Amino acid sequence: MSDIKLKLENSGVKELDILKYADQVAEIHHKMQKNADNKDEFMGWLHLPTQYDKAEVKRIKEVAQKIRRNSDVFVVIGIGGSYLGARAVIESLTHTFANMLPVEKRKAPKILFAGNNLSPNYLNDLIDAIGDADFSINVISKSGTTTEPAIAFRVFREILENKYGVKEARKRIYVTTDKRKGALKQLANEEEYETFVIPDNIGGRYSVLTPVGLLPIAVAGIDIDALLEGAKIAQEKYDDENLKYNACYRYAVARNILNQKGKQIEILVNYEPKMHYFTEWWKQLYGESEGKDGKGLFPAGVDFTTDLHSMGQFIQQGTRNLFETVISIAKSDSDMQIKTDEDNLDGLNYLAGKGLDFINKQAMAGTIQAHVSGLCPNIMLELDELSAASLGHLIYFFERACAVSGQILGVNPFDQPGVEEYKKNMFHLLGKPGYIE
Repeated sequence: MSDIKLKLENSGVKELDILKYADQVAEIHHKMQKNADNKDEFMGWLHLPTQYDKAEVKRIKEVAQKIRRNSDVFVVIGIGGSYLGARAVIESLTHTFANMLPVEKRKAPKILFAGNNLSPNYLNDLIDAIGDADFSINVISKSGTTTEPAIAFRVFREILENKYGVKEARKRIYVTTDKRKGALKQLANEEEYETFVIPDNIGGRYSVLTPVGLLPIAVAGIDIDALLEGAKIAQEKYDDENLKYNACYRYAVARNILNQKGKQIEILVNYEPKMHYFTEWWKQLYGESEGKDGKGLFPAGVDFTTDLHSMGQFIQQGTRNLFETVISIAKSDSDMQIKTDEDNLDGLNYLAGKGLDFINKQAMAGTIQAHVSGLCPNIMLELDELSAASLGHLIYFFERACAVSGQILGVNPFDQPGVEEYKKNMFHLLGKPGYIE
């Protein structure tokens, strides 16, 4: 199934206040529709679920099967939007300890991630973890010159060529990059690597449903057709200018109303550890889209109930400048029943006969009550289940809501000029040509 229920009853946001934005939201809606096919507007994600390249997706599935046959490890090289979306979906929809399972129980190659930091410890440990295993890599970069993935690609390309020889190594390197230009595209052409396209009109943080995310997700054994179908259902559902009936736009408005009330931090909450990296993807999507011109909500995340024992105190009684958006999953993939213990030294017999999923949901309900009473407003997004279709739906929901929310806020949600500042300083300190005074 693929549906999302938006619940605002604990948000403190009134219906009359939401509907005051109806005309503005309708205007933004029509503007996005008008610009959807404009290559300069980075709006290609808007109609992607119904307009994606069917032939390329078919090729992705074929290549994924090849990788699954000849590789025990698949290394995904990328940073930011070039890896967070794929990792979010893979970790949400596969075995929590997939990479630790014995070979006979694994359903796919180990998926490991590189090129998302500059730590030598991380890279050396990753190389040790691969060991003598057969592996392939997917390097994801629009330009091919982003420092972190470029370094990792140089390292792993050399390892592959030394291990298999140049000719065979070429068959184990998959490149996701610009269609026509850039250093990585030039190298891929020269070496005849298998390539996939990052669309010109889709920015990195909106790219998870393009080959950027689809190839690693398919290698992990996840049904990318179902993922795209869930996004398609979302596209059709939220393609409605009427704010009264559009949950996606109502969420965008509600968070802006809370921001105006001094709630400047939005905490995305999950009660399912598999969703940790989904939160990391969401943080980039909203932080990079809205954090500019001295504006924007600060996107944070917590994994409950774990973080109730670390961040719970602050959320309950700290500075009253935050609100929570909770992702609730109605149906758990599995469950475990608490048994009676004759000694009952831990005092848990009152839970005997109850399922752990039921207990988890009561912890969620009790936490929401406590935080709302502590003046921390709550928005809830309820999924029917954690599946490829529901996650595709949720991804599209957040992308579209982010685009609308940023425009309500008065910023361009599709650029990120501030990201370049640290790079200029770093390049100067490293002595990169063109950055030396």
